Amino acid sequence: MLKGVVYALSAALVVALRARLFIVMYHVVLAESALETVPNSITSHPAVTLHAQKLGRDASQILLDKSWHYSAMKNMHDAHRRGRPDLVHFSILSATSTPLYQDALMKLYIHTVQDVVIWFADNIRIPKSYHRFEGLFSKLLCHNSIEFEDRTLLEARKCTIHELIKSINPTRTVGLSVHGKQPINNNIINNFGENPCVVVGGFQRGEFTEETIDMLDCLYNVSPVPLETHVVISRILYDMERL
Repeated sequence: MLKGVVYALSAALVVALRARLFIVMYHVVLAESALETVPNSITSHPAVTLHAQKLGRDASQILLDKSWHYSAMKNMHDAHRRGRPDLVHFSILSATSTPLYQDALMKLYIHTVQDVVIWFADNIRIPKSYHRFEGLFSKLLCHNSIEFEDRTLLEARKCTIHELIKSINPTRTVGLSVHGKQPINNNIINNFGENPCVVVGGFQRGEFTEETIDMLDCLYNVSPVPLETHVVISRILYDMERL
């Protein structure tokens, strides 16, 4: 009888230890992000050249920014979804300022509208100043990497959303959008598995493309009304941290 009790206690202890050792690695993808350098088709536009002169750089080596280049972007394809590097900046700051990221329990990826993906080295911090962010990420997109003391801090290379999610190999791929029919909750998050991927739109307005939708297992919302991207990221990461 005593041996049976000891065995039962030992088994319960093993289960408890396994539960404590079960670590979830979250992957957050900012998809179709409005981050790109000025396309060649508008580099000679007066609004672009004037801005480039102020920054002391070639027009092709600055970030497309609707605040500066609105008149040049009027006839561009999907203009309403492009030219918002500030939105991406806020979102990266929101994600990398969380305990989940600082404890190396979350990886962040930026997938851009031009099918370029940005990878971050572990626990990297980006500049809080937008001016410094613009300089850093325009350099990254032009040269494909940012290195310091033989360490690659940021890397950018051509990669579709399909290729990115396939490389992550998540247990579940969840999209967040105001068009999601069901609000996300703790029960849903608890069933993400040990290697989930959460996809959030990195654009001002509109919806995911069909290519992105096809990669999602399900689509939820965090609010019945539209929220800015960095707010969505803050909310979902906070909910995941509490579990």
